[in-house]
Amino acid sequence: MDQIDRRLLDALQHDASLSLDALGDKAGLSRNATWRRLRALEEAGVIRGRVALLDAEKLGLGLAVFIQIKTSRHDPAWLESFARATRDMPEIVAAYRMSGDLDYLVHARVADMAEYDALYQRLIRKVSMNDVSASFVMEELKSTTALPIKEGV
Repeated sequence: MDQIDRRLLDALQHDASLSLDALGDKAGLSRNATWRRLRALEEAGVIRGRVALLDAEKLGLGLAVFIQIKTSRHDPAWLESFARATRDMPEIVAAYRMSGDLDYLVHARVADMAEYDALYQRLIRKVSMNDVSASFVMEELKSTTALPIKEGV
């Protein structure tokens, strides 16, 4: 990946709706050269997809919650069951297996506390967990999907 690829990726991260011509202008490439580079980046898996970023507040999902989970089970069957449960719940926007004292961290977006409680109840019916606690976001200071694009990658 060279500097031109990095410029294309940076531009796409900030506005994936840019036309090939506009992307080419940012990278100093023709339309066809831009298309070829984007296709190569997609085939290499660097570009995983192109999406629209939605406003959670305007969609009635104003409560962001981080759910901390500890479990006494660490077998593959439990992990698959937990992963499936998180994938099947659209309110869960991210789930991570963690190192340290915490086993899993789940990020969810819901309308309010009642909707969080309903999500919690569905989750504990699907998988057994030792300890579940939640922290609710009071103010979002930064949230981005843009990754830093470093030289030498």
